[in-house]
Amino acid sequence: MSLPTIKPAEARRLLDNGAVLVDIREDDEHAREKIPGARHLPLSKLDEIDLAVHQGKSVIFHCKSGVRTQANAPRLAAKLGESCEAFIVEGGLDAWRKAGLPVVNDRRQPPELQRQVQIGAGSLAVVGTLLGLIVSPWFFAVPAFVGAGLLTAGLTGFCGMARILMRAPWNRSVYGSPTRAA
Repeated sequence: MSLPTIKPAEARRLLDNGAVLVDIREDDEHAREKIPGARHLPLSKLDEIDLAVHQGKSVIFHCKSGVRTQANAPRLAAKLGESCEAFIVEGGLDAWRKAGLPVVNDRRQPPELQRQVQIGAGSLAVVGTLLGLIVSPWFFAVPAFVGAGLLTAGLTGFCGMARILMRAPWNRSVYGSPTRAA
């Protein structure tokens, strides 16, 4: 079952009339930027969540761009059952912001983990390549290692660099202490 999409202005109108806005993005994304008043229910914890508490109310789901929400619409609809009218914000948080609707930014929070991995992997690949060209061809092992790590992450869903970055001091506000992040 697919959920209908609505424009951000229509979502705002429904919210003003008692609808519930649900942010399905992960903790690191939600910590940095969010729509005021949205409930945070990460997609990764959907199986643990009881959405039946919203019976009788309209429920509006959003992610960053709308793609993730649209891709998971059947799961979200199944979790709600027939008790609620549900929608997806077309274009997600990005469209909400572009429509001039309120968004809370906390720049003290670290960038999303995926962006941190991209920055780290890209930096290692560039530095390893430059050092391989200038210092010693042995440094070409660095971008090869990074490429192998990215390939492994893509094939298995396990990203070693992300696991390491989760334990970094700047990520403790989102992921907690190193013992909890494991």
